Amino acid sequence: MASYQKYTTKQGQLWLFKMDTGINPETGKRQTTTRRGFNTKKEAQAAAAKLEQEIANGLLINNNNITYEDVFEQWFATHSKTIKASTKKTIESKFKRHIIPRFGKLKVKDISKAYCQKMINEIADSIASVNDIKIQANQVFKYAVKMDIISKNPMEHVTIPKQPQELLNEENEFEERNYWTKEEVKKFLSITKNEISLRDHVLFHLLIYTGARKGELLALTWEDIDFEAGSIRLWRTLFQADGKHIFQTPKTRDSKRLISLDRKTLALLKKWRISQTEEDFANGKLNGGNNLVFTRGDGTPLRLAYLNEKLNIVTKKHSLHPITIHGLRHTHASLLFEAGASIKEVQERLGHADIQMTMNIYTHVTNTLKEQTASKFEKYIEL
Repeated sequence: MASYQKYTTKQGQLWLFKMDTGINPETGKRQTTTRRGFNTKKEAQAAAAKLEQEIANGLLINNNNITYEDVFEQWFATHSKTIKASTKKTIESKFKRHIIPRFGKLKVKDISKAYCQKMINEIADSIASVNDIKIQANQVFKYAVKMDIISKNPMEHVTIPKQPQELLNEENEFEERNYWTKEEVKKFLSITKNEISLRDHVLFHLLIYTGARKGELLALTWEDIDFEAGSIRLWRTLFQADGKHIFQTPKTRDSKRLISLDRKTLALLKKWRISQTEEDFANGKLNGGNNLVFTRGDGTPLRLAYLNEKLNIVTKKHSLHPITIHGLRHTHASLLFEAGASIKEVQERLGHADIQMTMNIYTHVTNTLKEQTASKFEKYIEL
């Protein structure tokens, strides 16, 4: 039988109830629970009735010794069945490297807001993607609240510290830019045309001229390219896990897209197709039977890290401004803006589900575009 009591808080008067929940199997002693925060006695009575029913049905568990890792395993057992293999691997990695070592062995009921803030501050000192870590850690706390293991989420109001790069002045930000100017693009493609394989040159050309993700290009088949219409269909991506190659659909509907190709790119693709066909026949095979546009010599898909490694080799050898593979996608967007494309056009071409992602690129557009803006103003005012 539950007992009810009114108590006073800064927000006004609330109700609580206390109830005997039976014998604790670990101590052999009777135990009670107290539930607070009800606006009326009627609400408290309804919650008490629900709890009594759970006890009667044998659903009540002793939450006192449940650790964060216990809750994570419960949550992930269900959540992992609703996400793609690539997402599952990423989430598992974040928990294994950053979250479980800090929270795993702690009793979830004992984890405080202050401790959560301290841990997020420490993580922020070592990695830039601290917000992603907070989001994942928070999922477990939300699940614990949902399952009545804890009453409040200690991670809910934790603040993400600003990263050092967010506080850099404009000059330093320019030095850290992750894109190339038009002149740098021309120089890079001239180098790759003369110094690396045709396959790799075509890959880099496509990354720059289409803004596609590397996983999208490595999943392309020749059926995805329409030479007559001058278009390319991006509808799946290559993912690698445990030494296996997995072709999967993108996370969002917007990532599936049909984009136009310029004549130069089409000509380069035709050249590569002829070269690949000749090479396959010479080796007595037909592209490993998968009809992929880009493969290794034995017809199997390329490693995802291969392009990153190749890009680093070329940029270091020729002292080019260092950027990442994702920076080539950023480069494509920046040059589109310089050419006069609208934000909506760039969003659709890059397959951004959220226009804010496109806007973020727009705010970091190259100095050339900024100079053009000043020039446009000068020409207009002098008319």
